[in-house]
Amino acid sequence: MDVNEIKVIDKTVKGWLKESRDNVLRKIDTRLTVNTKSGRTDLVTNIDKQNEKFLVSKIREFDPASRILGEEGSGDDVTTTIGRVWIIDPIDGTMNFVKQRNHFAIMLALYVDGEGVLGYILDVTGNHLLSGGPQIGVFDNGQPLTKVADTPLREGLMGLSGPMVLHNDYNMVDIANQSLGMRVYGSAGIDIISVLRGELVGYISYLKPWDFGAGKILCETAGMMVTTIDGKPLGMLSSTTVLLATRRAHRDILTIVGQ
Repeated sequence: MDVNEIKVIDKTVKGWLKESRDNVLRKIDTRLTVNTKSGRTDLVTNIDKQNEKFLVSKIREFDPASRILGEEGSGDDVTTTIGRVWIIDPIDGTMNFVKQRNHFAIMLALYVDGEGVLGYILDVTGNHLLSGGPQIGVFDNGQPLTKVADTPLREGLMGLSGPMVLHNDYNMVDIANQSLGMRVYGSAGIDIISVLRGELVGYISYLKPWDFGAGKILCETAGMMVTTIDGKPLGMLSSTTVLLATRRAHRDILTIVGQ
């Protein structure tokens, strides 16, 4: 894809996200309709659904030939990576949104034939946007992202899934112990922003495409590793345990996982 076309898309998407954020904040203190999906900790609200429909409508108007994979089902039944595919997470960290009205994100990604082109993670209440892709670089609130140091596990904080640590999946307790400390934010988007800004050396959780689609693009562009927990390539349509980290921390974690 031509870089000038990418820049036009980038400017357009940032406009959508500003409007999307405004829509969410206008309704954040209203009475929510909250339902469960797979279980009592897997929530969806009327705001999730409304925000996804808003973003789907913008994409349909701007890029009608593309397909859309949305968490709440407003898009298409995407079973192949061929062509242009948009991935939407309208509210990432819905439990945080419901219980705290904070620490949640909106995420959007564009893939073409399975390759990441543009990714966006917006911390809604913090008004903090990480954006970009391999042809234009990564930006932190519009400024080029400061290069993140290649810090090993033992010298950094690690973002981890609380349930996975409690069950010691993949030797997660050892990973936590060998880091300087674990953090559990409850939102993949907020964790990934922290990794990109050098506040965490990595993040591990079971994720679906809308959870990691944008982060995969941004982190790989920034020179980090994004794989399955056992170091295998991560497919765009995968639902699996994802390991996202600096290169040195990634090597350290794979050693622990393999023990």
